[in-house]
Amino acid sequence: MLQRSNDWAQVRPDWGLADCAAFIVAPRTRTRHLNLAGRSFLHDQDHRLDPILGVLTLIMTAPMVVTNWINLQYHASTVDNRRYGSGNKVLHNVVGGHLGVFEGNGGDLRIGLPMQSLHDGQTLRHTPLRLSVFIEAPQAAIDSVMAQHEVVRHLVGNGWLRLFRIDPDTNEVTQHLHGAWV
Repeated sequence: MLQRSNDWAQVRPDWGLADCAAFIVAPRTRTRHLNLAGRSFLHDQDHRLDPILGVLTLIMTAPMVVTNWINLQYHASTVDNRRYGSGNKVLHNVVGGHLGVFEGNGGDLRIGLPMQSLHDGQTLRHTPLRLSVFIEAPQAAIDSVMAQHEVVRHLVGNGWLRLFRIDPDTNEVTQHLHGAWV
């Protein structure tokens, strides 16, 4: 497995992230009994152990942002592979180290995911949709992090992801829409 995972000739190593749909930030007991079908990023977090919001802040400003990047890259590459994907991985020539790839020996610089990361030859392996983020924490805690971090406010406020809050006391789920919890 190690040898194959490092072999550039393997055309489908990225399927582990394909079809990502959710990022769940909650105690592991919340999801342990669920079959999430490999479609969710999980972060074991208990808000009661984080009174100064250091861990919640770190999660919302780093892993939440990265999971959204991953989801959006799959989304864009799936809905318009010609423009936002990178075509056929077998034909790639890397440009500038990490800048992008050419498909073949020229043409437009390709920046997204190759078709082999998205399609198995029969069907798409990724369903394009916005990432849903579920955080089990008090509303004031989540609001505090959003108020202090512009990147988080922009992701949520501009609809790049869907933010849901699981009330740790009542288990009620609310969504942050248009600046309010509904």
